[in-house]
Amino acid sequence: MIPTHTTTLWLPAWARLADQLAPGDVLHRIAARADREQVDAGDEARVARRFDILPRGLPVAALTRQLDAGDAMQFTWLRADPGHVRPDMTSVRMLACGDLGLSPEECEALLKPLKPLFGDEGFPISAPHPARWYLCLPQEARLPVFPPPREVLGDDLLAHLPEGDTGQRWRRLLNEAQVILHNHPLNAQRSAAGKLPVNTLWFWGGGRLPDHVRSAVSQLRSGDVVLNALAARAGVPCVADDAVDSLPPGALLDLRGLHDAVLLQSHWLEPLLQRQRRGDFDTLELDFGDGHLLRWKAGHRWRFWRRHVPA
Repeated sequence: MIPTHTTTLWLPAWARLADQLAPGDVLHRIAARADREQVDAGDEARVARRFDILPRGLPVAALTRQLDAGDAMQFTWLRADPGHVRPDMTSVRMLACGDLGLSPEECEALLKPLKPLFGDEGFPISAPHPARWYLCLPQEARLPVFPPPREVLGDDLLAHLPEGDTGQRWRRLLNEAQVILHNHPLNAQRSAAGKLPVNTLWFWGGGRLPDHVRSAVSQLRSGDVVLNALAARAGVPCVADDAVDSLPPGALLDLRGLHDAVLLQSHWLEPLLQRQRRGDFDTLELDFGDGHLLRWKAGHRWRFWRRHVPA
């Protein structure tokens, strides 16, 4: 039986790798001879191509809460991750969010004065993971749109806060939380020890756990907690392994953080092409962050006349 599985690699933007290539390189050859498609760019679009989520959307907080604590059913969840901001002459810039190296004991100390603030609003706050804090909201809660931390880091935090009547409530809660954290003695201790103080929260990723998540992916290899949470919901095995020989047909390999074209080609592409020629899988799909999509089949190596690579 001829396998028809597609093995997929998620890669950084094509432009990050293209400048490192020379004619004759494996990736250069694939880019010239493979079938090409321009698709929607960005991680949410990539997720939608590999996971069928109903209702549509990507409720990050509910998915990661289920992974962290297993209790996400029947509530709406909002991430309230610890962060560090630094004011300058004209703005308040977000410099860190999520992983600030907090211990569980530090989390509990910081949460203690925050619990009355959010509890009085009916939004209990908790931290089953030091880098991922959560607000538990009623199912019917209406939330403004909060951008993910990656869109806020390095920028003026105030420019990303929601507007309108609904947004006003969350701006107030954020301001009050910042005052509480600014005055917390633990932050003075962290500063004295050369660690970043936790002086803000960032709300994002709100929503309810999807009714179902389905995927044809046979195995996920990724260090991204959202992807792992999504895969767990879909029943897709998540494996921490960088061995090419054990990668099953139909796997999704997350290499978005790999910007070294030489390493990509030697450690991943060349061994995968050898396996493909042996008939282990049918199609190798390279999904780049800027919307370039390449689909390579073993027979494409005979397309000698194709030398042009995407811009």
